[in-house]
Amino acid sequence: MNALQPIVKRATIWLPYLWLLIFFLAPFVMVVKLSVSEPAIAQPPYIPALDWLDGPLGWWEDIKKFSFSNYTFLTQDALYWKSYLSSVQIALISTVLTLLIGYPLAYGMASAPRTLRPLLLMLVILPFWTSFLIRVYAWIGILKKEGLLNQFLLWLGVISEPLTIMNTNWAVYIGIVYSYLPFMVLPLYANLEKQDSALLEAAADLGCSKMSAFWQITWPLSRPGVIAGCMLVFIPAVGEFVIPSLLGGSSTLMIGRVLFDEFFQNRDWPVSSAVAVILLLLLIVPIMLFQRSEVRAREQSA
Repeated sequence: MNALQPIVKRATIWLPYLWLLIFFLAPFVMVVKLSVSEPAIAQPPYIPALDWLDGPLGWWEDIKKFSFSNYTFLTQDALYWKSYLSSVQIALISTVLTLLIGYPLAYGMASAPRTLRPLLLMLVILPFWTSFLIRVYAWIGILKKEGLLNQFLLWLGVISEPLTIMNTNWAVYIGIVYSYLPFMVLPLYANLEKQDSALLEAAADLGCSKMSAFWQITWPLSRPGVIAGCMLVFIPAVGEFVIPSLLGGSSTLMIGRVLFDEFFQNRDWPVSSAVAVILLLLLIVPIMLFQRSEVRAREQSA
């Protein structure tokens, strides 16, 4: 039994790496391989740039013939770089809005009596029990001109004519904030709930006001939760497809829609693969920044 312990320990350590190798690295290599291929009117609609049956010597010859024209095409057509910039802009604004709504919500949950916290936590997680697509479709009935929101505002007398919210960026912001709000609240709540209330009591004894104590104690200690929540919202929001397709209009330009159109409508798999590779590289930057901030936070706490 003791002889099996090192083997079990090694298997436990290497299991996550094996999972990433099979379900992340291998598909990514296939997408990169496809992005350097040439499009063709065939089934599938591309000429393979690398034949796995050629062996190592054949692979080297195939690699030397790789075509990067698809990546060059992305820089020449304004549609693609405008889509990237628009996606990053919409994701950033949505992340800030989600933080402004999620932080007070998480702070209120962490400050609530312990008997109420499980109920509040369940209410935050409750939307996950419903299909994401159904929840986005529900917002169409709320935001359209004859929808519930306009009818309610007209009944209150706040507006004299229905507002045009559907098929605008505002509808996309509302959809993203609503859909990804739990991803912001949960890490913030986990961080705020663990903070020692004795620190605030000590600050109050020293004459510190509640607002000053929040900015000097609570906010700095909650930064890891803020960064984690922002990453969990920003990264999927950049490549979001369903929300801009259903709630946004033709002027709402996001890279997820461009990727879908290139793959399924234009059937240009090499270009769509190049779009996906560039998108992944853009998302690696915030992930690396997040990891660095986590390492620094651990070093400071140690």
